[in-house]
Amino acid sequence: MSDYDVVVIGAGPGGYVCAIRASQLGLKTAIVDKQWLGGVCLNVGCIPSKALLRNAEIAHILRERGKEFGFSVDNLTLDYSVAFKRSRQVSDRLTRGVGFLMRKNKIDVHMGAARLTAQDTVSVTDNEGKTTELKAKNVVVATGSHAAMIPGVQADGKHVVTYLEAILQEKLPASAIIIGAGALGVEFATVWSSYGVPVTIVEMLPRVVPLEDEEVSTELAKAFAKRGIKIMTGTRVQSIQANEKGVVVKVSNEEGEKTLEAEQALVATGFKPNTADLGLEALGVELNRGFVKVDERMASSVPGIWAIGDVTGELLLAHVASAQGVVCAENIAGVETVVLNYVMMPRATFCQPQVASFGYTEAQARERGFDVKVGRFPFQANGKALGLGDYTGWVKIISDGRYGEILGAHMIGPDVSELLPELTLAQSMELTVEEVARNVYTHPTLAEALKEAVEDSEGLAIHI
Repeated sequence: MSDYDVVVIGAGPGGYVCAIRASQLGLKTAIVDKQWLGGVCLNVGCIPSKALLRNAEIAHILRERGKEFGFSVDNLTLDYSVAFKRSRQVSDRLTRGVGFLMRKNKIDVHMGAARLTAQDTVSVTDNEGKTTELKAKNVVVATGSHAAMIPGVQADGKHVVTYLEAILQEKLPASAIIIGAGALGVEFATVWSSYGVPVTIVEMLPRVVPLEDEEVSTELAKAFAKRGIKIMTGTRVQSIQANEKGVVVKVSNEEGEKTLEAEQALVATGFKPNTADLGLEALGVELNRGFVKVDERMASSVPGIWAIGDVTGELLLAHVASAQGVVCAENIAGVETVVLNYVMMPRATFCQPQVASFGYTEAQARERGFDVKVGRFPFQANGKALGLGDYTGWVKIISDGRYGEILGAHMIGPDVSELLPELTLAQSMELTVEEVARNVYTHPTLAEALKEAVEDSEGLAIHI
C-alpha cells in the first residue's frame, strides 16, 4: 500500500495536467489509467483527428482546386492508409511525451482499472488481475466520457461505428451517414468528403453546429453544400439496421419518412460520463445524470474527492479539462488560484472552414439585456486569406455598447481557432473593443480581421 497526497484517476488532458501541477506544488502524486496515458484526446481524439484533417485539407486541394494553384496530376491517387499511419505516429509521439513528463515530475503511474473503496482508498486492478491499494488524502476523478448511442442501436465496429472505430479504421468507407452535426460529425464529414466519400449528415436540431451562433451554422452549411456534403437538419433517426453490405437508416422530418443507405453510419450524438463502477455513489458523491457535481474549486460533495474534465459535465473540451486540473491542484494545495468562467471558454471545431467562438452569441447577449453592438469583417477582404486562397467566412464580435466590454466572438474561416486566444485574453483582462482596435497588428495576417471587426463595431473599419 502506498500513501499519496493526491491520486488522480484518469490520465487524459485533465488528469495528467492536474497531476503535474500537484507535483509542482510539492504534493506526492500518483496517476491511474486503465488504458492510455494522454487519454482519449491524445490517443483517439483531438490529436490524431487533427492529423487526419491536415491530410484531408491537402487531398481536397489536390482533388478540387489543383488547377487554381497550378497543380496538374494525372491519375491522382490518395492513399488514406498513409494518412491513418501518420495520425498514429503523431499520437504515439505525444503519448510518449506524457510518459516522460510523469517521470520528470516524479509522478507514480499505475495502469489498471480504479475504484474508490473508501474515501481515502483507491483500488487498482491491472490487466493480469493483480490489485494494488493506494491511500490518498485527496482523490481527483478525471475519467472522461464515452460516446453516447441512440437508444436501441449498438455499434458493431464495422457498419455502425462511434468516433473510436472511425478514427482507428485504416480504410475509408465507400459512403457514410453521419448522425449528429456537432464538432465530431462535421470534422469526420470534412475528412471523408475530402477523399471523395459521399457523406450525408443527419441532425435532429434545426441547424448544423447547433450550439454556435446561427450565422455560423448558415455559413458552414453553405460551405459544406459546395463540397457536396448532404445535410438533413430537423431530422430524427428512427432506426439503424446493419446488413452485409452496410446500413439502412430510417429517418423522419416534416417531409415524412425516408430511408438512407450507406456502407457505414457514424453515430456522433454526444457523450456520457465515465463514472460507473468507480464506487462514487456508495461513498455519497452527488451525481447529476452520471456527472459529478462540483463547486468552483472542483470539489465534490464528499471532502477529499474532487472531479475535473468531462465527468463534471461543464464543457466537454480538452483545454477546459486542463484548466480545471490546474485549478483543482491549486485548491488542494491551498495556494492562490482562479475561478473559471465557462461562458467565456474558447471553443473550436476543426472542420473546413474552421469554426471558433467564445462567450455569448448575438441572440444570447440580447436575451440578457446587453446594449449589443456587432462588428464584422469578411476574410474575402483580408490580404492573407486571399493569398492563402482560403477566404470563406468572417469574424463577428459581440460587445456591450454601454462599456465597450467584449461579450463574445464567433468566427468561421481559415485557421480561426488560432485567433481565439487574443480575444479571450482581452475579455479576461477587461479590455474594451476600442483598446483592442488600438493594438497594432502585423500585416498581412489573418488576425487583422479581428482589428477590423472591433473597429466595425464602432463604425470605424478601414477596409470595408
